[in-house]
Amino acid sequence: MESCKRRGLRKDAEVNRERILEAARTAFGERGLDVPLEEIARRAEVNIATLYRRFPDREALIEAILADRMAQFADAAEKAVTAADPWEGFHGLVEHICGMQAADQGVTEAFTVCFPGARSLEGPRERAMAATDLVIERAKKAGALRADFTGQDLMLILMANAGVLGSTRCAAPEAWRRLVALILDACRTDRARSPLPPAPTPEALHAAMLAARPQR
Repeated sequence: MESCKRRGLRKDAEVNRERILEAARTAFGERGLDVPLEEIARRAEVNIATLYRRFPDREALIEAILADRMAQFADAAEKAVTAADPWEGFHGLVEHICGMQAADQGVTEAFTVCFPGARSLEGPRERAMAATDLVIERAKKAGALRADFTGQDLMLILMANAGVLGSTRCAAPEAWRRLVALILDACRTDRARSPLPPAPTPEALHAAMLAARPQR
């Protein structure tokens, strides 16, 4: 009987953990990484003490979510390495990662935040970086990507995309596509231009600029 109770407690704990993670994924995706933990506990329908038993602080919760996202990044990079056309592999990977940022505000922030002590991130992060370096090198060797492009430049692209998304996510949610297309065209060596996605309307850009203005 006692062992059955223990198994029941362990099952309840695991259910609560998954509910907290699901609530955190949704909340971070909608509002970013600064969502109050009390709000996440409310969405998960657990009390705040239960949340802290599973995740002792905000960083632990973010790491648990980010590990999954980083694994998705790694999977996409490894798939891009196998692309028949090296440029399409590079192009598709950049669009995919920027699309992850656009779809999830937590990813927008997380891809430009580093938690160096997070062991759970080491494996997927190393996979992602190793595969990304191969994607970049393949595109350069094929003569499609400028020879001086580096992995650090990809981080700059993600940071730039994060900035645009922060200003336009509500008013012009597709603006990031045009930014990424412009950057990718600037990275090409053969200058085979691709049609750009539509530009945001002047009204949408004006609304985005107003939204980005610091509140006084």
